[in-house]
Amino acid sequence: MRSIIVFFVVNMLAFSSMSYARDDINDYSIQDALSSVHAKDKLGNDVKFHFGNQKHGKVLKKKGLFKTNKKTNAFNKTDSEACEWVFLSAMIALKEQAEKKGANAVINIKSNYKNNLTSSNKTFQCGSGTFIAGVALVGDIVTIK
Repeated sequence: MRSIIVFFVVNMLAFSSMSYARDDINDYSIQDALSSVHAKDKLGNDVKFHFGNQKHGKVLKKKGLFKTNKKTNAFNKTDSEACEWVFLSAMIALKEQAEKKGANAVINIKSNYKNNLTSSNKTFQCGSGTFIAGVALVGDIVTIK
């Protein structure tokens, strides 16, 4: 009986440490993530998105800074699949916030995974674990010309 208990305790410890063991942070293509039919359908054309220091129209009105922090189930998905999915979720949150504030753009979008602010016109950062993937974004909600 004691050996069975020891067996279960050892397995519980092994599985619990595995779930926290991996937290890979990688860069993924913004263009690849936004080019899917699903992304185009969910994001539409009413709100424009500008990453890093991409050029945009003249800012007519600033509506504020908005931060997202989204997670998704990464089980049985490649890191790329999970990261593109959770990136889309973060982008939908930016779009909804812009619409709520009556804005037509989100500019200066940066990755902010684990409060590590990084700016890129071409990539976003995503953290991938054994069971969860996460993307955090920050951007300025504005009305542009």
